[in-house]
Amino acid sequence: MTTPSIDGFDQRRVPVADGVELHAAVGGSGPPVVLLHGFPQTHLMWRHVATDLAVDHTVICPDLRGYGASDKPAESAAADAPGGGTYAKRTMAADVVELARALGHDRFALAGHDRGALVAFRAGLDHPAAISHLACLDVVPTADMWDVLHGADAAVAFHLYLMAQPPGLPEQMISAAPDAFFGHFLDLWGQSTEAIPDDVRRAYLDACRAAVPSIVADYRASAGVDLAHDRADRDAGNQLRMPVTVLQQDWGAALGYDAAAVWRAWAPDLRHTSVTCGHFMAEEAPLQVATALRELLTR
Repeated sequence: MTTPSIDGFDQRRVPVADGVELHAAVGGSGPPVVLLHGFPQTHLMWRHVATDLAVDHTVICPDLRGYGASDKPAESAAADAPGGGTYAKRTMAADVVELARALGHDRFALAGHDRGALVAFRAGLDHPAAISHLACLDVVPTADMWDVLHGADAAVAFHLYLMAQPPGLPEQMISAAPDAFFGHFLDLWGQSTEAIPDDVRRAYLDACRAAVPSIVADYRASAGVDLAHDRADRDAGNQLRMPVTVLQQDWGAALGYDAAAVWRAWAPDLRHTSVTCGHFMAEEAPLQVATALRELLTR
């Protein structure tokens, strides 16, 4: 059975840290753009947008550490570990900057969806000299996410609380029925059943099934070290100084807060747009996403 791929893109393995290599699909030529996937997906989620942008950009689509075909180091949450832990967004952001540098790009535009957007957000704060433009799709920063989730409305994010638990139980529960667990989100969060064809869905489930411990570790970090890093930056008044575009569903209306205002506190140069498609917007509305990214790159 043929594994789906992004048409016209080369597959690379690039060392980014001690003992860690990222798998990346690379295509096109021109100014560099890095696209980071979300949960429960791999770099394949960008297949439509990537080929659009590759007409006049060098497009780099990695699997994040712990996901897809990238390396999945054992979790370490030690406070004195680089970045504060193996799956801290600070660590994962450093991976992305090193990946781009290894491919010849010291400065690049960066877009992320879902988990990848949290990595992109952290990269923008930690590596402003490297990130020329930033786009975050369908997410709010970690500190704000925990602030706005409350009461019965937080049930939609049950997985955040499950995977925040200490090692052991979350991994055991998810590993008992991984296709049901990860497939739940593919079914629930999308509005178009045609946006993720069977072969791509199968690739996502295969990849997640093989990565339960590292995916849980990624989410566990968001309830610990990532939250601490975001709060420290927020308290210090640190902001994203590059042009920022945010595309997201109208979470504010659903959860009772002003999503654009949340983002504006972090990004003075902000274009915030609510979209009408489901969560998997790069697959459900790729032209809208590509158009928004192209607009961002002109700013």
